[in-house]
Amino acid sequence: MLHDDEQLDDLQLNGLFLIQKKHGFRFGVDAVLLSDFAKDSPSRRTLDMCTGTGIVAILLSAKTSTPDICALEIQPGIADMARRSVEYNSLSERVHVTEGDLKDAVKIYGKGSFDKITCNPPYMKNNSAIKNESDSIAVSRHELLCTLEDVIRVSSELLIPKGRLCMVHRPSRLADILCLMRKYKIEPKRLRLVAPRPGKEPNLALIEGMYYGGEELRVMSQLYIFDENGNYSEETDRIYGRR
Repeated sequence: MLHDDEQLDDLQLNGLFLIQKKHGFRFGVDAVLLSDFAKDSPSRRTLDMCTGTGIVAILLSAKTSTPDICALEIQPGIADMARRSVEYNSLSERVHVTEGDLKDAVKIYGKGSFDKITCNPPYMKNNSAIKNESDSIAVSRHELLCTLEDVIRVSSELLIPKGRLCMVHRPSRLADILCLMRKYKIEPKRLRLVAPRPGKEPNLALIEGMYYGGEELRVMSQLYIFDENGNYSEETDRIYGRR
């Protein structure tokens, strides 16, 4: 099940493991935070777009009782890795990985097919930085194959009324996110900023919107990854299942 350039990483949650490249793009704290942020609202059918190695979908299988979790990834090799992780964890009855372009997601799944969508999209605009030498890393970090507007537009077509979109992104893109959500009838409902430690500026933003939801945005308390002493904060330990 493992290729020569891959390794099996213990997620330290319900005995779950994830196949990842030894040298290549690997999931980060943003994916773990997104799965925790998205877990509270019930769902019958969830889609994780830009799933990468499937980390968010696999974590949601442990953190929620959602019976049907779909995961969409455009890169064939990465989608195959995600599929093998699902098989390794015996989750094939609940988690379904599809190789495909999110811009074709309505054709793949059908309009109004989900009550929840999660997405950890590329953060950087296509012209914002020098691309990484690795194609898979560049696709994961830069808007080469999809844009922020693609993510939000397609989500509005895939969600049922009152369905939720949960995203993690950079605070510098919040104005774009809020404007695009309203453009496509996804009303921002929850926002939580994440900072490395107290006294540092936030470097991540977790945001949830509701398709055809009412106008009210709840700004949650800030989340710190580390405490003043440089140790993981109590909340970070809880999110990672260490408490």
